[in-house]
Amino acid sequence: MLDTKHYSDELHRSWIFRTVGYGSPRRFWCDFVSALRMTGYDGALSIEHEDSLMTAREGLEKAVRFLQSIVLQEPKGAVTWA
Repeated sequence: MLDTKHYSDELHRSWIFRTVGYGSPRRFWCDFVSALRMTGYDGALSIEHEDSLMTAREGLEKAVRFLQSIVLQEPKGAVTWA
């Protein structure tokens, strides 16, 4: 469905852009990061800010904090229990 209402008319749009951590639930992002790890990806996660409910600075800071809490920092461990 193409929503042709202006992006600043958030209340009447069928969807709006949201900052990472505010649109999809935490579980989605944990699963997403895990899927990247399983496929061998260990590169950058880029943040694109188009959330009209907060400033670019606030959106970026919140997205960074959120992603820092779920991104896997250490190399994948060895499976020693099987």
